[in-house]
Amino acid sequence: MKILLKYFDDFSQEQLKQFAALEELYNDWNEKINVISRKEIGSLYEKHILHSLAIAAVFNLEAGMKIVDIGTGGGFPGIPLAIYFPKVEFLLVDSIGKKIKVVNEISKALGLENIRTHHGRIEELASPQFDFAVSRAVTSLKQLWKWSKPILRKERNLKDFRNGLICLKGGDLGLEISESRLKPHCWYIQSLFKEDFFSDKYLLYVPL
Repeated sequence: MKILLKYFDDFSQEQLKQFAALEELYNDWNEKINVISRKEIGSLYEKHILHSLAIAAVFNLEAGMKIVDIGTGGGFPGIPLAIYFPKVEFLLVDSIGKKIKVVNEISKALGLENIRTHHGRIEELASPQFDFAVSRAVTSLKQLWKWSKPILRKERNLKDFRNGLICLKGGDLGLEISESRLKPHCWYIQSLFKEDFFSDKYLLYVPL
């Protein structure tokens, strides 16, 4: 929890309670349904929650926006973002039912009324209905854009960014970006958060 306060100082008391509650909730649920690597559960706040909040460090999502989290897994980046942006609507999507169960139970325990879930594939969602798609290490940039583009709406824009895809990725992305034929904006996450874990982590943004 302390690592979050190192970089964010604008949490409300409710948000502080919700972020603090995540450790026990994820530890309990991970014993029943393994959604986080056993070796990483002890680094939950750094490797999962803070990592997810890299999006909040760059994008100030506005009230009423609709965000879809593609392949949310155990709820990342969707749950930390839903805590940070309580007036933004989130749909967390995953094809694995047990992961959606964990997301539903943790959201309920936290009292997060701005989260809905969809157990199924992202292709099942029809029509442009979201302002941004977010994702963390799910698949290639090319595939993420293929899934995202049809469900992003053009009507609304954030102040400094057009609607689009925001994804968290790691490693050498040169070939992946080249194969996507896209020109994403790219932020080096270690320029935001100094921990060694972020030395090969990036935030990519593809505008619609």
